[in-house]
Amino acid sequence: MSFKAYLDNIEKKTGKTPEDFKTLATQKGYLSDGKLKTGVKAGEIVAWLKDDFDLGHGHAMAIYALFKGKKE
Repeated sequence: MSFKAYLDNIEKKTGKTPEDFKTLATQKGYLSDGKLKTGVKAGEIVAWLKDDFDLGHGHAMAIYALFKGKKE
């Protein structure tokens, strides 16, 4: 599955776009100026996405990769 397909499936499941997740992550204190803050671990992001959005590990890691700078 391509990275874009992961993001498309996440949007179908949650109704949230990649930009929505960036906004939410900024509000939670994980991102600043669109970049992952120093010291934020993948496990924190994955746990948040699993708990709040019922995402599986692979989909949560795709969002984390997005936060790390991977392009859609």
